[in-house]
Amino acid sequence: MAEIVCIIGNKGGTGKTTLSHMLCQGMGLLGQRSVCVLTDTHREPLDPEGRRYLVADARTREALGKVVDKIRTLKGWLGVIDGGGNRSEMDRKLYGLASLVLLPFRDSHEDIRTLIKDLEAFPRAWAIPSQWPTNPWQQETAEKTIREQLGGFSDRILQPAPALSASKLLLQRNIPAKLPTPLANACRALARQVLDLMEVPCEEPIEEVEEETSAGTLHPADAPEVPLGVEMPSPTRH
Repeated sequence: MAEIVCIIGNKGGTGKTTLSHMLCQGMGLLGQRSVCVLTDTHREPLDPEGRRYLVADARTREALGKVVDKIRTLKGWLGVIDGGGNRSEMDRKLYGLASLVLLPFRDSHEDIRTLIKDLEAFPRAWAIPSQWPTNPWQQETAEKTIREQLGGFSDRILQPAPALSASKLLLQRNIPAKLPTPLANACRALARQVLDLMEVPCEEPIEEVEEETSAGTLHPADAPEVPLGVEMPSPTRH
């Protein structure tokens, strides 16, 4: 049965959608099949062409139920659900069905205050620093903030996902033919953390990306059959 990862959190603007696509892209780079599931009604579905993962439109309760049911039948797949922000009821629903829950937060006191409430409300969830500074001085300041305000949750905080301007490329409706090396490596690093947490072995050897990575695709035979009314296009993989 497929695993379900939900990226939730009551605070908006923490990078949930960006992380969802980075995670799925990283899974593809590591030879894992995944589906990125859109639930945020304020966003539009993205074109799956050229991505290393499938996409599914689940912006209604009915569609979400169908997509989750379908994903659960796919052995060896990973469903990544982008929960959107400021939706407490939806967060509780997704928390109940997830194998793994991630709570992104940025380097801000407001984000951390909301994160603490979410960590208390969702005891199985993991916090992940999102859009994290890459400047050494800023990193040191951000890490100090974590130690001072999140010390009691230190065993539930993952390694940061760095702030990369290139990450917005994954949120374009049409993905570019090539993605920059830093983005590809950041996607891989995020995927490794999740696979380690879920104790899922990689099907292919993990090698660092040294050049720009061409956007891969999934083969039609690998794509799941989707119930009527659920948008989950099926691109091809090399």
